[in-house]
Amino acid sequence: MKIAPPTVRPPALCMKRRWASLTLTAWGVCSLHIVRGPRASAKGCDLASFELLEPRSLGEAFALLDSDDPAVRPFGGGTALMLMMKAQIFKPVRLVSLRLLGGPLHGIELAADKSAFRIGAMTTFAELEHSPDIRAHLPVVTQTMLTLANVRVRNVATIGGNLAHGDPHLDLPPVWTALDAKVRIASKAGERTIPVQELFAGYYETTLKHGEIITGIDVPVRPKWTSHYAKVTTRAQHDWPALGLAVSAQFDGKRINDIRVVLSAAVDRPSRMKGAEAVLRGAEIDDAVLSRAADAALGEVHIESDLRGSADYKQHLLRVHLGRAVKALSPRGDQATIQRA
Repeated sequence: MKIAPPTVRPPALCMKRRWASLTLTAWGVCSLHIVRGPRASAKGCDLASFELLEPRSLGEAFALLDSDDPAVRPFGGGTALMLMMKAQIFKPVRLVSLRLLGGPLHGIELAADKSAFRIGAMTTFAELEHSPDIRAHLPVVTQTMLTLANVRVRNVATIGGNLAHGDPHLDLPPVWTALDAKVRIASKAGERTIPVQELFAGYYETTLKHGEIITGIDVPVRPKWTSHYAKVTTRAQHDWPALGLAVSAQFDGKRINDIRVVLSAAVDRPSRMKGAEAVLRGAEIDDAVLSRAADAALGEVHIESDLRGSADYKQHLLRVHLGRAVKALSPRGDQATIQRA
């Protein structure tokens, strides 16, 4: 396979005593070897040397990922990856950047009949945040973006990388799950599509197989549904939440016809609260119904303790904010709120 050498840019790594050498690999792809300097320390940014490759097509990317070595990984924006590398949690030997891949991996496409969005995996958060079509048809996504990390991160981080990272504290995965979005995954063996919820297997774990790449997500547009995302944080509003709660529902007057309730941050993966959904489905909202829904939710998940709160504290947060989130649903449209814990 002959591959045209792409432009290779040094990643934004620690500048403490590092140098790079540009070489041509056996694949014909330019690679950048990042080598740590003699004075780099664990207190600073002691990065092991690795190879950075930038293929120009999915076929080239699959060829470069064809290895059983878990230290060979693809990446999108790299915002979370760099933090893990600086902390030496992850030490890659080869990173395959998807930055130069075009076609379906980029862009936000609304179907002609306005029934669904097709969003490329390399679409940045900033593109999502400023899309007029997303604002018009999925306003809960636009609102969620306003307190997701910061502007610098949103300008670089990608939809696909965010999903593949598998961090249960992230804001968008519970929103995608509540909206019934599906993720598109490709490999040398072909393509598959799964619900977003089925992508997550545990704490920083996904069901992606080695050599698979997320190519995008498909999000249905449901005009009769309203959605709400509550980010409950004990720190700054752009920080990771102690609890994230996405709720999407279809009403018939005051009665809930159908509903999705998705919990994140307090659990090891974004999780649908099907017991709570069953209590709320077909009911009119009142305090008694919300209390039973909270009981059902608490009975079906294992709440995790972490630096943002104990399990008991988060259980209390879930009870309080589930009621608030359901009450916030109304024909006014989708929304997202920041709640101080």
